[in-house]
Amino acid sequence: MDSKNVDLSSLRIDRSENNKSKSKTKYFIYAALVVAILVAAYFIIKSISTKTVEVKLTTVVKQTPGKSSAVLTASGYIVAQRKASVSSKGTGVLVYLGVVEGDKVKSGQIIARLDDRDIVAQLDEAKSSLQLYEAQLTEVENNYNREKELFSRGLSSQQSLDQAESAYKSLLANIDIANARIRAAEVSLENMIIRAPFDGTVLTKNAEVGEIVAPFGASTTSRAAVVTIADMNSLMVETDVSESNIEKIKQDQDCEIVLDANPGKRYQGYVFKIVPTADRSKATVLVKVAFKSYDSSVLPEMSAKVSFLSEKTQEEEDQTPVLTAPLSAVEDINGVKIVYMVNDDVAVQKEITTGRLFGGYVEITSGLEAGDKIINDLNENIKDGVRVKVQ
Repeated sequence: MDSKNVDLSSLRIDRSENNKSKSKTKYFIYAALVVAILVAAYFIIKSISTKTVEVKLTTVVKQTPGKSSAVLTASGYIVAQRKASVSSKGTGVLVYLGVVEGDKVKSGQIIARLDDRDIVAQLDEAKSSLQLYEAQLTEVENNYNREKELFSRGLSSQQSLDQAESAYKSLLANIDIANARIRAAEVSLENMIIRAPFDGTVLTKNAEVGEIVAPFGASTTSRAAVVTIADMNSLMVETDVSESNIEKIKQDQDCEIVLDANPGKRYQGYVFKIVPTADRSKATVLVKVAFKSYDSSVLPEMSAKVSFLSEKTQEEEDQTPVLTAPLSAVEDINGVKIVYMVNDDVAVQKEITTGRLFGGYVEITSGLEAGDKIINDLNENIKDGVRVKVQ
């Protein structure tokens, strides 16, 4: 074949199919990248929208209009003014304990008893010695009287009389000693019995049968007290008032007491005592607030809030309790009053209607009930449907 006449154009490579394949691959990569960006954006937006917000709850409570005249509010605890850790003066093994927590006791009632067998033995010994000395008394006394009679007649010597007198006086002294030992043993025996010092209620049981009670040397193997009792008629609220506010508190000033355990109920009280000394570490003064009346739901060591009231005006004569909530828990959206409740860790918006203002509180006329929990201290992060965590 003549190489000079060959058509070289037929030898060109056809690249059209290859280019189409590369173009499809490029478009696929771009599409996958866009999808990945959209998915990432979705999860980022979701994580931002589902961010948990920490919140504090407050309770919707009923309170009297007089609360609006509170000049100061302070926190404190219920404390029994008459309280005792009951033990014995003696040391021994606890063999009887007749009360448990919550039992009511009367003054002088036997609460517990310690092992007293050694003291009983000492008492029996002292009584036996007394009987022995008393049996000898008649003989020694008759001998002494006889020696005196003989000496007066000159029929006996001074020495015999002195000996008879010494024996008689020694026996009388031994009788006195035996009586003293009996009284001491009886006192020790009584010390092994633990009695209630006053009418009260058992708060705690500190020892069990079989344990050693050693009131002046409590350790890991012994107990200093058997029970702790308190007079439930002597309960008061003890609260610390800052030095800068103590001038607002006066003796016999009316107060309103709210227990954290029952925020829907309010108790009337008054300032019983302003302790005339300050705590330098806290810069506070202890104020004791007494109840005018209270029920069995008031217990020692409960936390309470005390509102110290100003003098009541004529407009505040109506003391009918009304439903209230803190102003910081109510939000106004275009004239609509709303609050937020928590349901399954999610903030739920609820519409309410409000009435009068009482200081930092507002009257709730509808939408809520006493005891409802709502979010307090609202901010821009708290919205309907936002996940929340209660502090």
